[in-house]
Amino acid sequence: MRKGAKRKVASQKQAEKEAKASSSSQENQKENHKPAPKAKRVKTSKPEPEPEYFEDKRNLEDLWKAAFPVGTEWDQLDSVYQVSWNFSNLEDAFEEGGKLYGKKVYLFGCTEPQLVPYKGENKVICIPVVVAVVSPFPPSDKIGINSVQREAEEIVPMKQMKMDWVPYIPLENRDSQVDRLKSQIFILGCTQRRAALKQMKIDRLKKYEYCLPYFYQPLKEDELEQSTEVQIIFPAEPKPVFCEFDWELDELDEFTDKLIEADELDKDQKDAFKEFVKEKVREAKKANRQAREARKKALEEMSEETKAAFENIRFYKFYPVQTPDTPDVSNVKAPFINRYYGKAHEVL
Repeated sequence: MRKGAKRKVASQKQAEKEAKASSSSQENQKENHKPAPKAKRVKTSKPEPEPEYFEDKRNLEDLWKAAFPVGTEWDQLDSVYQVSWNFSNLEDAFEEGGKLYGKKVYLFGCTEPQLVPYKGENKVICIPVVVAVVSPFPPSDKIGINSVQREAEEIVPMKQMKMDWVPYIPLENRDSQVDRLKSQIFILGCTQRRAALKQMKIDRLKKYEYCLPYFYQPLKEDELEQSTEVQIIFPAEPKPVFCEFDWELDELDEFTDKLIEADELDKDQKDAFKEFVKEKVREAKKANRQAREARKKALEEMSEETKAAFENIRFYKFYPVQTPDTPDVSNVKAPFINRYYGKAHEVL
């Protein structure tokens, strides 16, 4: 091979080496300029929420609410239920060893407006009260309607005011058929819908506010039979005369003159007023006599079993239990229920 040819081959080989080196350098540069791989996001584990614990509902938790608060003004009902009243004492009374355990009980509610300490100040609060009547039969199927404004007392059937004794079903038995349960707890319920009150006449509406659960105890003479007082609402002008007259303690002429002296009665109306009072006294004496006769007849016709039931009937009056969130009612508890029931045998 000629020398020139050898040099030519050598130079070609050298060129190829340089080309390869250059190509390799470019490849390395490309690799160096490649974008860095994106860092993978590390998933942060969310903190597990604290488990929520709900207090189990007590079996008789809504018992006090189920008993209709008889005689409470309709516009006051919401204020009664805005407070988280606690009637655990009523619930405990139905447990073994309690006052009402294993007994047939009839419950009705009422409210007592009282000035009590609440949230750092004294307020007038409608305090709910539940009266429990232990009896083998309903204490009454009637309601009394009475107030200072009404001239005459009315005793009407409960159903006339859409009220009745209905069985109370404890929470644990609410899935059962009512007719299969042998209920021992009955509540005085009211089916009057509040939505219909706007269409109701004022006199009918007010009757609900004057309602009192009625009870007649034939074994003892009630206050009405013994009373010698009459409520007088004399329709005088310019305003009626409101007073009480006791036919045993008051002398009518003297009583009337005092009203005239006090400008409660016009002198020209003296004779009319006296006749009005005499008529009211006659009506009251007649009512007392009829009540005594009716009681005597009822006793004569009453079985020994029924007499024993009336002798053993008991009234328990339950006030709410004191809690940090409710008013303190400890100083306003009283045994008096109403003019028909009289006083409770025990206040809790």
